Amino acid sequence: MKKLLLSILIIISIFNFSLAQQQDTTKVEPIYRAEREKINALVHTKLKVSFDYSKSQMAGEAWITLKPHFYPVQTVTLDAKGMLIHKVTRDGKGLKYDYDGNKLTIKLDNIFVKDEEYTLHITYTARPEEVTQEGSAAITSAKGLYFIDPLETDPDKPTQIWTQGETEASSCWFPTIDSPNQKTTQEIYMTVPNKYVTLSNGLMESQTENSDGTRTDYWNFDKPHAPYLFFMGVGDFAIVKDKWKDIDVDYYVEKDFEPYAKEIFGNTPEMMTFFSELLGIEYPWQKYAQIICRDYVSGAMENTTAVIHAENANQTSGQLIDENIWENTIAHEMIHHWFGNLVTAESWSNLSMNESFANYSEYLWQEYKYGKEYADAHRYDNLQGYFMGGNESKKLVRFHYGNREDMFDAVSYNKGGEVLHMLRNYLGDKAFFAGLNEYLTSNKYQTGEAHQFRLAMEEVSGKDLNPFFNQWFFGAGHPKLNVSYIYNEEGKSVTVLIKQTTDKTFEFPLDIDVYENDKAQRYKINIKDKEEKFTIKYATKPQLITIDADNILLAEIKDEKSIDNYIYQYNNKKANYLDRRNAIEILAADQDNKEAYKTLKKALNDKFYGLRILALDKIDVSKDNNVLKSIEKLATSDEKTLVRAKAIKILAGLSDTKYSNLFKSATESKSYSVKSNAIAALYKIDKRTAIDKTVAITNPLDKKGMLNGLLEVYVNERLSQEMPFIADKIIAGLFFNQDPKVQTLYGQAFQWIATSDNLKATKIMVDDFVAKANQYKQYGADAIIKQMLQQVQAGKEQLNSSNKEELVAIVKKGIADIK
Repeated sequence: MKKLLLSILIIISIFNFSLAQQQDTTKVEPIYRAEREKINALVHTKLKVSFDYSKSQMAGEAWITLKPHFYPVQTVTLDAKGMLIHKVTRDGKGLKYDYDGNKLTIKLDNIFVKDEEYTLHITYTARPEEVTQEGSAAITSAKGLYFIDPLETDPDKPTQIWTQGETEASSCWFPTIDSPNQKTTQEIYMTVPNKYVTLSNGLMESQTENSDGTRTDYWNFDKPHAPYLFFMGVGDFAIVKDKWKDIDVDYYVEKDFEPYAKEIFGNTPEMMTFFSELLGIEYPWQKYAQIICRDYVSGAMENTTAVIHAENANQTSGQLIDENIWENTIAHEMIHHWFGNLVTAESWSNLSMNESFANYSEYLWQEYKYGKEYADAHRYDNLQGYFMGGNESKKLVRFHYGNREDMFDAVSYNKGGEVLHMLRNYLGDKAFFAGLNEYLTSNKYQTGEAHQFRLAMEEVSGKDLNPFFNQWFFGAGHPKLNVSYIYNEEGKSVTVLIKQTTDKTFEFPLDIDVYENDKAQRYKINIKDKEEKFTIKYATKPQLITIDADNILLAEIKDEKSIDNYIYQYNNKKANYLDRRNAIEILAADQDNKEAYKTLKKALNDKFYGLRILALDKIDVSKDNNVLKSIEKLATSDEKTLVRAKAIKILAGLSDTKYSNLFKSATESKSYSVKSNAIAALYKIDKRTAIDKTVAITNPLDKKGMLNGLLEVYVNERLSQEMPFIADKIIAGLFFNQDPKVQTLYGQAFQWIATSDNLKATKIMVDDFVAKANQYKQYGADAIIKQMLQQVQAGKEQLNSSNKEELVAIVKKGIADIK
């Protein structure tokens, strides 16, 4: 599972709404969350399903084969949420059962003993709209089965059906033991209208045309996996074919995105090779398909052989030339087919046995494909996601939590990936990856927990890893260090003082590099106490002392380096990405220092494009007219379009007509970021040309990809023809965009639509508001959005328009529809 990229908590910060007024989903309850007891074990699941689009329901038949785990049984309890249960039989004979809307308890007609299999036949109706369990920030809904525009009433949205099983929502569409410590093979017969294609786990073995205009597709999956990994997808998708060795690799996309599918997903076969070779275990499943669906409730999900992605994955060439924003997610879901699907976390307490590896896979792929600088830049973002707060009391493996959904957080993901990075550095690559192979090989098609992972790593490395696991897997928090230096110039020595500022004292190895005459001497020390002192002799005063020299430690470090130290740190030939980034951040705060400013100018041409962008963002162009020449060059000829776009944005801030031709030329770029920034820049100095360029962009995919750059023209010029296009992007723009200027524009767009008599735009905006309010209800979004709709209602009531009553009715209905 890949989480949503931005937390819904941004809503709270924007509107200053008190989260304390809402349900506290992060509160840890003093309840031990045990692995679910294994009484009966799933063996095989066979389903026959058809869909009632008018009711958003599914008619189902299930043949569930089970066996006692150890002790004899005469009853079995299955999870079955929100269903109508019509009949339960075994071998044609009816069985007695009790059903409370969540649990189906069946009295068997015999006593079954260990390894004695029995099969139940259940006819039922799945009613996802009757499911009461709630989702989380990571998985925003938990009704299992989703009908998207089933009545075909929305001309801008295709009709689709898809499922989402994690955490325990597969039992919303078929009876099962919905627990990650169960494994089952499966068959699914899906009956759908002929015009749609289907996707499920495993291989499609047959298609049967029916006399009523429907077709039944038979999907067979003959290897055991957890119930939460079951998947069905239905819709009008283009299927773009690819291959890895003799395995089918397919990409299911809406037809508008068919030309771009291989640009989006084209690295998939190479990833399969990379991870197979890295782990020493060849991709273990029959196929690999990926599907992009509308209104998906998370980022992506690793359903075995049938990965679902949110529509954010949809990109065109104009976006992909800048960067494939979904590539890390593709890698993340790929490695889950080993960590999560082949070996599954035995309980949600051990979710890190799935998600830590998936998180770290992103770093591994970046390192392999694009180099360490790219990987370290991604790691920096990952660390910031963890450091944002609210995580220090949470253990990586935790058996006490309020709700299983709470486990999908920056600890299980971000911290887990960082802990693996430290373990890799501690053991060395050869032992680390051999240990991963041992863990996967020993537990394949079974479940795993942190203890088994530790034993596998110990078996390979020969090291006792209990201290490491106790501190990082079973302990909470991370070190926070204050580092200072005392120089004794007469005695030619420096004492490094390292103080831990957390209540808990961490123990860890620490590498310190001391640079003397441009040569580094490395000192390896072990930190064990709250305060440590380490004295170093030198011949000439060190130019730089670097704590955690390779930036491996998961820690927050405050370092009392001088400006001269940071200047040297950036210019040092051995400086890695994080060294240089940290130096740029510090030097940017002291640009009156000539050498600091000179270093910032140098950073405009840093070898890594991300640091060129950072330098552009930080440098004060007013201090040196010559720096503008460097920025002009970046704007016209940098190899990275994102750098060019950022340079254009910097030049735009000067509102200087001498850049008019530069901006006009950039509007012809294939890059969305360059083109949209150029139009926004041109708008400041030549409105007529900018408006003409904006109006000329008519392709909806192009407009969507460049929207943030075009928005200022749309809103300020009140281009009414674009109002419906903007309407369903207001919430995303306000809540999920981190640029304050863009947020302000979306706020203006909201006011524009709120006070307009445009029926179409109003309905689109209201419908989107209602959907988001209900989707994020548990985080206070319903109250915030209801307040916004009340503002809209007030605006409509002030109109002097012939359709005023209809507009007010639309808004009132929207307010009423917020559950």
